[in-house]
Amino acid sequence: MEIILITTAVITAIGILVAAGLVFTGKKFHVDVDEREVAVREALPGNNCGACGYAGCDAMAAAIVKGDAPVGGCPVGGAACAEAIGKIMGTSGEAPERNIAFIKCKGTCDVTKNQGNYVGVMDCRSVVLNGLSITDCSFGCLGLGSCVTVCPNDAITITNGVALVNRKKCVGCGLCVKACPRGLIELVPEHNRVMVQCSNRDRGPLVKQVCSAGCIGCTLCTRQCEFDAIHVENNIAHINYSNCTQCGKCADKCPAKVILPPPSLPAV
Repeated sequence: MEIILITTAVITAIGILVAAGLVFTGKKFHVDVDEREVAVREALPGNNCGACGYAGCDAMAAAIVKGDAPVGGCPVGGAACAEAIGKIMGTSGEAPERNIAFIKCKGTCDVTKNQGNYVGVMDCRSVVLNGLSITDCSFGCLGLGSCVTVCPNDAITITNGVALVNRKKCVGCGLCVKACPRGLIELVPEHNRVMVQCSNRDRGPLVKQVCSAGCIGCTLCTRQCEFDAIHVENNIAHINYSNCTQCGKCADKCPAKVILPPPSLPAV
């Protein structure tokens, strides 16, 4: 009985010492948190995607309160989020235009040649890491869905061998951009409807050998553009979205029909 009492007393004493130590440490290293930072953090969507340029929503909230980031700096939260944070900060701010993920590949199963039936890990990154390919095009979408796996909003599906983005669900977080080992995904302004659906940097004849829908780098699009918005670099057309007026002339003249014309994608 005496041993039990002694043990209980020792454990109680240790508990008291630990509690006192925690209280002392808590007071000594206590950091005052601006109440606005807590409120801003609650107003942010909580995706922690890094699309704002910060490590996560906590870092973004701290930057907004310090004045290092605008109240409308969250591209995922949009106008509603910017308005809520503006009220907290006692200011007004506009949300940046929403960006949408775009797949720069038109190489569906109908227009490309498969090298065989792939059996293995269903992950594009694993295929590229091991130096493998699924189609003859070494630049195109592998269709194994690494982008699908990381998308938090179920905005990407694999359709006929190529990733397809649902513009209504996409929030422009950019996680799919980081996940694609071939760099086929880019974030484009929401209003943009003219885009190049190819990433093959080979010359025209080589492109056609592996994909009948690929860009041949003919520069007809460049010659049609009156606003210096599209150029052929490394045998592939690239659009400067800042200059593009959505006129669609480049799409009309593209012999490969690899440039999406303005009506192709519905407004969100």
